[in-house]
Amino acid sequence: MRWQMGRRSDNIEDRRGMPVGRGAVVGGGIGTLVLVLLAMYFGVDPSVILQGTDPGDSRPAPSVQQRPAADDPLREFVSVVLADTEDTWRELFKQMGRQYQEPKLVLFSGAVQSACGFAQAAVGPFYCPGDKKVYIDLSFYRDLRERLGAPGDFAQAYVIAHEIGHHVQNLLGIAERIHSTQGRRSQIDANALQVRMELQADCLAGVWASNAQRARQILEAGDIEEGLNAASAIGDDRLQRQSQGRVVPESFTHGSSAQRVRWFKRGIETGDPGQCDTFAAAKL
Repeated sequence: MRWQMGRRSDNIEDRRGMPVGRGAVVGGGIGTLVLVLLAMYFGVDPSVILQGTDPGDSRPAPSVQQRPAADDPLREFVSVVLADTEDTWRELFKQMGRQYQEPKLVLFSGAVQSACGFAQAAVGPFYCPGDKKVYIDLSFYRDLRERLGAPGDFAQAYVIAHEIGHHVQNLLGIAERIHSTQGRRSQIDANALQVRMELQADCLAGVWASNAQRARQILEAGDIEEGLNAASAIGDDRLQRQSQGRVVPESFTHGSSAQRVRWFKRGIETGDPGQCDTFAAAKL
């Protein structure tokens, strides 16, 4: 991927090595319930959100690494990819007659506090609609490469673009509408809606790649294959088979490997957000 000469985003918030308080997350009541629902909605394990100390305990969680230098290459890469999504979606929103609001991207190490609650790195990258921020512990990229078998810089870019896809859904009002509907459905039906949300974010990630390539020629040979491999690697069926030895489609929240590949590819091939309406699709 040709990224070294790209613009750097000013919307990086680097919290790596900073202590994290947990006290605000626990205590029961409606606040905790809302956080759990948000966690389920955005693909985060609710048990992670509920890991906290007593309400009066404000001891920070330990940091797992020292704060890196500001010029570390992976941070630079993330900054360039974020900037490219900003440039792409600003233009696409302009074409829709809308104004794009740039999100912040938070780098953290080990654990983080967001408007959606406390989360540990094990949840993977996530988007919080409450503060309009994307959160990522960069150690996820090591897991993506070594544990999930999806190496490559474009695979890493796809992960960011997917979370930005959730931001786009939030700005367009899609997230609020679907979340409201989920609250009136059974768990199985709510999961099915969540799958469509995630597949739409995959498609929107492909839309970014398509438009960025057209405008700035960012792709090199093999990049598309890297991205498709990453989409396949984090399919629910593949992850469930790895973790529990069996696949339970009713519990899917992100879609199968084949579905994720199909919708990411659709976004790449069309470059049109209007082609990403997973909610109207008869077949995913």
